[in-house]
Amino acid sequence: MKDQANITAGEQAKHITGGETDGGITSSYATDDGVKLKVPYSFMGTIYDEAEEQAVLAAMKQDTLTMGPKTAEFQEKFAELCGVKHAFAVSNCTTGMHVATQLFDIKKGDEVIVTPNTFIATSLVILKEGAIPVYADIDPDTYNIDPECVAKLVTEKTKAIYVVHYGGLMVDMDPIMEIAKKHNLFVLEDCAHAHNAEYKGRKAGSIGDIGVFSFHSLKNMTTCGEGGMMTTNNDEFGKGMEALRCMNLTQWKPEDKSWKFGGIECNKASDLEYWLPSHFDVDDWNGHWGNNYRMNEIQAAVGCCQVDKADMLTDKRRAIGHKLTAGLQGIKGITPVFESADCKHVFHLYTVCVEEAELGATRDEFMKVLYEEEGIQGILHYQPTYHFTGLKKMGYDPDQCPNANAFFYKRELNLPMHPKLTDEDVEMMIAGIRNAAEKVRK
Repeated sequence: MKDQANITAGEQAKHITGGETDGGITSSYATDDGVKLKVPYSFMGTIYDEAEEQAVLAAMKQDTLTMGPKTAEFQEKFAELCGVKHAFAVSNCTTGMHVATQLFDIKKGDEVIVTPNTFIATSLVILKEGAIPVYADIDPDTYNIDPECVAKLVTEKTKAIYVVHYGGLMVDMDPIMEIAKKHNLFVLEDCAHAHNAEYKGRKAGSIGDIGVFSFHSLKNMTTCGEGGMMTTNNDEFGKGMEALRCMNLTQWKPEDKSWKFGGIECNKASDLEYWLPSHFDVDDWNGHWGNNYRMNEIQAAVGCCQVDKADMLTDKRRAIGHKLTAGLQGIKGITPVFESADCKHVFHLYTVCVEEAELGATRDEFMKVLYEEEGIQGILHYQPTYHFTGLKKMGYDPDQCPNANAFFYKRELNLPMHPKLTDEDVEMMIAGIRNAAEKVRK
């Protein structure tokens, strides 16, 4: 294997993916530009070892490969991890949020208050139901949705608030829940970044009406690159999750009914025994129809192993994050990650902010030097959602959230962050940032 310090970004792409990728930014951040990287931005956010390998092989030998015993075990373990009554596995976080949007009975013309500082999926599930995303600005220190901005945007059309725990730091949930209670609104926690995160001792996914997690390749836990989990303490929502993630299928109960199909009438359950166990019933859920959002057994088997490692993976990320924060203190113009005393930050992202006036250079000038001369690959996300072409067509004000705009276009930069980073990697990032700051300042 090549020395990591001398691997180019293009070679890194092939090393990670085995060649070209179809998924674009959803499958790799590598570029083929010849830059020699010391610390590339890895697309693997967790650690796999023999436990996952053995779990996959064992699952492959089962009689069922989808929604079987490993899925049930994974759900039970994840519910316990989050401190919730119910957890239901799905194909990914986006499909889980779509189910949640249906469970909230969000329809055409309804408004949902949401952060613009998130992946498009958080707004996409609202748009798919014909509803209107309403964007609340972010707190410039935490980069999370600002409850004060949320409170100002509530109207008679508002149906829900969708929060995103950006980077692994949970949103200030108490005021969000107070707003929701006051106006009878639903709250969705997009926990894609927040596995095992805490707010005042409560786990992500346990405070709002529904929480949804991602197990994409980049995330703090992953189930073979894709996957998701819905969490709730609401029994009725739990029943709806089961139905909508699996095409509205319900149990066949011939003993409860008399049947007449095509002129054939059956009045006794014994007349229908030969239909079991393969037959089923289908019914809408509050006027909504589901889809095939199931998780397979191999993913679930890996998920069980990842839950077993959750504390270890979290501890590694937190240790790396705290080393970076300590090392970046005192660099003029560079703001390390903010960590609230009320929260347990799980460092899905490590976002440094470049303060142009203090640094004496722009974020882009700094990022260019950090990448090309120091070999540290940083990533920019997320562009405010209302700036995407499809939403601009809808007439959104491009200047409506000044903090979010400044954050993406002028301030933020995400450093490589995953639990396999070594002390040497961390020291190279700290030195690279210090050196780049001095170079652009001069």
